[in-house]
This record gives sequence, C-alpha cells and structure tokens, in this order.
Amino acid sequence: MEIVVVGRHTEVPTRFRRHVEDKLSKVEQLAPFAQRIDVEVTHEPNPRQAETAERIELTVRDRGPVVRAEASASDRYAALDAATTKLLERLRRVRDRRKTHHNRKDPMPSLDLRPPGAAAGADDRPEIQDHPVAPSERGVAVEAQLGDSPVLIRQKVHEAAPMSVDDALYEMELVGHPFYLFIDAETAQPCVVYRRRGWTYGVIRLDAPVAVPAH
Repeated sequence: MEIVVVGRHTEVPTRFRRHVEDKLSKVEQLAPFAQRIDVEVTHEPNPRQAETAERIELTVRDRGPVVRAEASASDRYAALDAATTKLLERLRRVRDRRKTHHNRKDPMPSLDLRPPGAAAGADDRPEIQDHPVAPSERGVAVEAQLGDSPVLIRQKVHEAAPMSVDDALYEMELVGHPFYLFIDAETAQPCVVYRRRGWTYGVIRLDAPVAVPAH
C-alpha cells in the first residue's frame, strides 16, 4: 500500500513523512485491499487561525467507497492523530457493513477519484487557472481566482455510479462531509443528501432525470 504525502503552502519534512507512515500502518489491517493513502498537509499562515493552522486530510483509495477524514490543530502531529482516529473509525464501519451485507448481490459502488489511466502515486494537486473553467478530466482539481478578488474556486469532476439514498448517506459519513451529491439509482435524478439537526437528514432532488447506463 502506497502512502503519498503532499504539502499545500508548506514543506513536509522527512521526519514527519516517516511519522505518517508509522501512524497509518493500522490502515492495512482494516482495509487490506487499499492501494493508496493520500495525505494532504496544509498550513494556514493567518495568525488569527493559529489554533487550526495545521490541517491534515487523509483519503484511502480502496476497491470500495473512498474513505476520508480530516482534522485541524495548532500542531500537525496533533492534527494527524485526530484525523487518523476518525479514519480508522470510518474504516471499521466499512468492514462491519461488508460483513453485514456479504450476501448482497450488488456491490457497493466504487468511486475512483483518479483520472483514467493515472498511476498510483500520481500528483493530483490542483491545476491553477486564470479564470473559472470546468475541469476536463475526472479526479483532477482545477483552481481559479475569481477576478481580482481573493476568492479561490476549486472544481473537480468525480466519477459516480448510481446509488440508493441509504448508500449515499453511508458514503457521506465516510468522507465526513455535511452533504453528498449522487444520482439516484431508482429515479435517475441528481440528488443531494445533507445533515440536519440531530440525527436527521434531508434529500434535495432535481427534476432533471439523466440516463442511467444499462447493466
């Protein structure tokens, strides 16, 4: 299993890279078929955000759903500890769900965020553009500044298999996002599931059916 560490707005010393490899050694026990773990280390230079200046984002590329976790802290070692704890818990959910649904005929949809033909370990850091344009390749992030403002827009195209609302909620929890965009397998409508207060969720559907590939 390959571990790819990338720094954004910061340098990542060899010592920390080795610490990351040691810290993520348990991942292989919970995800034996994982091919790659992407580790993104981001430093926020704004002194007003010193308490969350170091952010760690972990993404496991497996044959099943992509599992992601992130955390921020004043120290990158603490951020890594928190992100790893979240990641391992989500990987346990994947393992337990697979055990529960081992007789299920349809496998969980696989979301590969890399562009077609990209080798494991390829650099998928965002491509900087002069103005917002739709990305042309799956899995390749494109960033653009909005006019003369400091606003930065990041876009990425993901490959997504149609799925049920239940599976979409499951995927949302695994990546740790407050929402999840998907195509409903039953209605072929673009939908978004999102968190509400407490243990409630919402679903927004667009009345614009798309063609679902025949199986």
